[in-house]
Amino acid sequence: MTRVSHLTTADAQLQGPKGPKPKRAFSGANLFIYGTLIVMSLYYLLPLWVMIVTSLKDMAEVRMGNIFSPPAEITFQPWVKAWSEACTGINCDGLSRGFWNSVRILIPSVLLSITVASVSGYGLSMWKFKGSEVFFNILLLGAFIPYQIMLYPIVIILRELGLMGSLGGLVLVHMIFGMPINTLLFRNYFSSIPQELFKAARVDGAGFWAIFFKIMLPMSLPIFVVSMIIQVTGIWNDFLFGVVYTKPAIYPMTVQLNNIVNSVQGVKEYNVNMAATLLTGLVPLVIYFISGKLFVRGIAAGAVKG
Repeated sequence: MTRVSHLTTADAQLQGPKGPKPKRAFSGANLFIYGTLIVMSLYYLLPLWVMIVTSLKDMAEVRMGNIFSPPAEITFQPWVKAWSEACTGINCDGLSRGFWNSVRILIPSVLLSITVASVSGYGLSMWKFKGSEVFFNILLLGAFIPYQIMLYPIVIILRELGLMGSLGGLVLVHMIFGMPINTLLFRNYFSSIPQELFKAARVDGAGFWAIFFKIMLPMSLPIFVVSMIIQVTGIWNDFLFGVVYTKPAIYPMTVQLNNIVNSVQGVKEYNVNMAATLLTGLVPLVIYFISGKLFVRGIAAGAVKG
């Protein structure tokens, strides 16, 4: 018996290890995939590199034309000027005024749109009513209507409501245009939650709001982050609505940036323009990097399932 087991062990050693053969780290397929990823990363990172190094140079060095080279002597004066000294018309307060206008627009727009969309998505997924699918399809249609064809009708509506040229009017516009896509996200996410939880809560006597606050909200952090990132990015980067529905005193940051970059007064200061562009894009970048993992979780958990 002992001899047989020794022979079996010897045969197994001669045959070698079993299981799938490990893949080579530097196979042709892997080299192609990693090479493509590196090229695409450089394609997107190279303009960012040029913006950063240009914003840290003085104009004398910028005029030398070495756009890819790091600054010989780092200066933050372009950033200071872009924030508080750059001129747009008769105003020379840089992006600071536009930044606070954008914050005043962003916070209520995000809170209102996410609140209304989450309740709407919850109602459409868990509390079916007659005509709910028709209502949802009509709402979803709004996500595919180009904004440009609705500019003038919204101008008339805001004028009649007395909100034209105000921050409140722009907040209302962002809330309405954020509704279709966010309602779709919340509806699909809530539909992926097991119906047994909802039915058990109904048996225990929980109503519409009790189920929403005690069951749905604690399970919905990822989709709230997804919706928040989409709204923050869209609202903060918006130029069209900001320039149409507001006035110079309350222009958002993107409109201020356009006015600074396209200003025809004096010398074209490319370092200031680059610094102003980076300052304008800083808020959505920071929010995305902080909550990026939750964004991926929200997408994977059913945000785009239908």
